[in-house]
Amino acid sequence: MCLAVPARIVEKDGDKATADAMGNRWEIRITLTPEVEVGDIVLIHAGYAIAKVDEEQATKTWELFEQIAEMESERQQAEEKDKG
Repeated sequence: MCLAVPARIVEKDGDKATADAMGNRWEIRITLTPEVEVGDIVLIHAGYAIAKVDEEQATKTWELFEQIAEMESERQQAEEKDKG
């Protein structure tokens, strides 16, 4: 299964950019989306921005990621409780 993550472009230099998603930053290539500018939100897959997306779509995805992280934390806590 493939997953593309929405992230905001915070720096741009030629076909390279720095993207931020929920406080995580990484260097990406914008070769496939040369029209993006600093402040735009893109979907990142395998280190490349593959599409520009709107704020609403990105926010919904980030909220889902937060819910998944919360559920995983609760699962881990339950496992620890069961062991003890």
